[in-house]
Amino acid sequence: MGKHSKVRRPRVRAAVTAGLVGVGTLGSVGVGHAQGAPTGAAAPMVEGTPCTAAASACVDLEAKQAWLIDDGQVVRGPVPMSPGGPGHETPRGDFRVEWKNKNHRSAEFNNAPMPFAVFFAEGGIAFHQGNLSTPSAGCVRLGAEDASAFYDFLQVDDGVQVR
Repeated sequence: MGKHSKVRRPRVRAAVTAGLVGVGTLGSVGVGHAQGAPTGAAAPMVEGTPCTAAASACVDLEAKQAWLIDDGQVVRGPVPMSPGGPGHETPRGDFRVEWKNKNHRSAEFNNAPMPFAVFFAEGGIAFHQGNLSTPSAGCVRLGAEDASAFYDFLQVDDGVQVR
């Protein structure tokens, strides 16, 4: 990860609901199990999404939609998104937020702006603000308000599920 560190933040965050911001607290949520469930127990699915309650962010690549999830409940979404195109597909799977950078610029793509970047997969894959009408190089592009909301809501180590 180079010069960027994985900073663990307290589990207090702004709850983002349809553009409204409030303050709430969360316990740690792990990928692959429901909060409070025995280890190995499957997390319940979140209604209206292809993801489980272990996710804080959910992406449906085929539907080109994304959600923010708090304690198994959708708090934002579905919102439109643009995934990677042929040869640069957005990876599917279960990930964790690795780091964030509000004013990131891509060293790989001529210093291209990636506002509100939330990195979650190898190869610099992130949620970030961008054009929704063209495919990305693997990232999950969001509109300006949604990118800002994802940046504010998601914290390092939060679960991200891409389906």
